Amino acid sequence: MKTDIYIEVGGKKVNSKTLVETTKEKWKAEGNKVKDLQAVEIYFKPEEGMCYYVLNSGVEGSFEV
Repeated sequence: MKTDIYIEVGGKKVNSKTLVETTKEKWKAEGNKVKDLQAVEIYFKPEEGMCYYVLNSGVEGSFEV
């Protein structure tokens, strides 16, 4: 079964898969390997146009959506 989750607020539409993939790319850009990810928490704040994340219960970051 294929599932897509979209978040739509204020005329912006964001796919949850895009948020996950961008977070993984940020992790890889820091020299890490995706296979080393054990926990991913993503917080999308549409009113700010930002996505915040916590990886492996300690690595924090953000990116603009």
